[in-house]
Amino acid sequence: MSPWTILCDFDGTIAVEDITDAVLERFARPGWEALERAWQAGEIGSRECMAGQVALLDMSREELDGCLEEMRIDPAFPAFVAAAHRAGLPVRVVSDGLDYAIRAILARHGLDALPVQANRLVADGARRWRLEFPFADAGCRKSSGMCKCASAVRAHNTHRRVLLVGDGASDFCAAGEADFVFAKHRLIEHCRHAGIPHVSIVGFADALELLPALTAGTLAADPRPFLSQDAVSDA
Repeated sequence: MSPWTILCDFDGTIAVEDITDAVLERFARPGWEALERAWQAGEIGSRECMAGQVALLDMSREELDGCLEEMRIDPAFPAFVAAAHRAGLPVRVVSDGLDYAIRAILARHGLDALPVQANRLVADGARRWRLEFPFADAGCRKSSGMCKCASAVRAHNTHRRVLLVGDGASDFCAAGEADFVFAKHRLIEHCRHAGIPHVSIVGFADALELLPALTAGTLAADPRPFLSQDAVSDA
């Protein structure tokens, strides 16, 4: 069997909370919520949304660092990474969030060697910031700043199967490109609806427990199908 590459979302998956939202709630000037609502309604892509939101940030680097020091990760994530590496499985963080925040939080847990693909946060003065998008893709169906689908496709091009670990809307597209998904929160229902092979997890303690079966090729997908409201009514 082909080996696996593991792609892990950050906000709400590795990190216990959404780090980007926490930074915006603390430091953004009014208007960032309106951009969020426009993205949720499908009126703009996440790239446009986040570029506009980051432009509203008013904070020093010291204030940002202080905020990030309060942010927590799933306590089982370091053990999951160690187990994956012992099994010869590369782990990559793929996020439509802020690379500076991700790297700072991972470094605090001794995980600064992990590859990170995310939007680049750039200081534009003492208290102003902007985003750059080194991992954007012109063909991205979601107009994301960081195209997780493209990361999955690149992994396939190296003749590896892809395990995605994620939790929300930014992972929906990539889940369709992955060979298997460890799904949390909203991603569970999406995988059921789309018929994507997956198992439901609460956190990385579950993922760690499932890893040996994944590598052995004995992990069975969650058998629960998606039932439309009509199907439920007819049952």
